[in-house]
Amino acid sequence: MVQTTRRSRTDRNINGPWSVSRVVTIETNSPGDSVSETRVAVLVGSLRADSVNRKLAELLRDQAPAGVTLDLVDGLADLPFYNEDLDHDVDVPQAAAALRARVGGADRVLAVTPEYNGTMPAVLNNAIDWLSRPYGLGALTGKPFGVIGATPTPYGGKWSHADAARSAGIAGAVVVEDVTVSQSSIDVDVLTDPQVLATLHDALARLVDFRQEPAAA
Repeated sequence: MVQTTRRSRTDRNINGPWSVSRVVTIETNSPGDSVSETRVAVLVGSLRADSVNRKLAELLRDQAPAGVTLDLVDGLADLPFYNEDLDHDVDVPQAAAALRARVGGADRVLAVTPEYNGTMPAVLNNAIDWLSRPYGLGALTGKPFGVIGATPTPYGGKWSHADAARSAGIAGAVVVEDVTVSQSSIDVDVLTDPQVLATLHDALARLVDFRQEPAAA
């Protein structure tokens, strides 16, 4: 195993209004090293059957490199709006329990989402709300998190992606900013354009390769 450290830029963990810079260490396999399995839970922010963002998530899943499994978490439409009255230790809604189990069992979390009215879709916001509880122990806690997506707007959904990253960071995730891709779908077929697809695959690789430096004693 070979470790290299990117010194030209850092990733940040977003927690509320403050951001803490962190050095990123990338581990790459030397010839002969065994490849460990990395499981990425994917939260799609659109419920539409023909959603471009769902198709992007499926494409990344189907073309994932060896040692990487993308798990598209279904059932987000079945989640009730978060209500603490429904969130009991022994009686959590089945859809919420399934979501927490899928994300809790993953090594990384990737949101693939459009932008609705200048922010992230309600279905993604609601999923993050359920994943943020119990406070300090939610399924997102400590998970490297990235967000990508495409929209037919000049800015590619950057407000949605910024909101999703901020919310996930407050929920306890480790937001990897290098992963964020806000891709405009104006005048480009994001499902076939080689440059767009290369950018998305690179974003996934950065999320998979992310290693957080241990805190100094």
